[in-house]
Amino acid sequence: MTAAPMTTPTRGRGARDRVLAAALRLFYQQGINATGVDQLAKAAQVSKRSLYQHFDGKDGVVREYLRLMEEGLNHMLEVLQRADLSPRERLLGLFDGLTASELRIGASPVVRGCPFVNAAVEAADPHAEAHELSRRQKLAFVQRVADAARDAGVRDPVALGQQLVLLYDGASAHAVIMNSVEAALTARDIAAVLIDRHFAEIAAEQP
Repeated sequence: MTAAPMTTPTRGRGARDRVLAAALRLFYQQGINATGVDQLAKAAQVSKRSLYQHFDGKDGVVREYLRLMEEGLNHMLEVLQRADLSPRERLLGLFDGLTASELRIGASPVVRGCPFVNAAVEAADPHAEAHELSRRQKLAFVQRVADAARDAGVRDPVALGQQLVLLYDGASAHAVIMNSVEAALTARDIAAVLIDRHFAEIAAEQP
């Protein structure tokens, strides 16, 4: 999963930006629940009062953190519209994004995988805002892939979209357990088989 670039908070930046930069690093590396407001404020070099002036508490910071992570994912999904690639290469390009630089944030040696899966796991209540935001993001992810598959003429684009996103998330989760991105290569190989099967159905229907 591609994520927003990490930066180190400095006093020269606005307080809001520094809080978000600290949240991107701390939430992703050590978890949302493990990161308290005191630690966020200290890492951002702002007072708790200043933090609360810019966000409606920790939930507000989490909301913006997930929004920034979604912006990173949307940037990665731009491969689905690249005119210089074939339809097959566009879909496989999703798995080219599962690299060490995208599953790790900043200089962290630890693979943390998908921030949306992480947020949903930490939010025990399925109706919690972080869980709901993560669910909506996954639905949008499937829709974007399905739209690309539909544009390529795939007969069942929703099925292919669901298959590829499930494979993507599975590889991301495996990378966390093994602290290695080698699963991304295997996931890409499996994705190629799935995509080719759907494209073969297109070819079989043509006169």
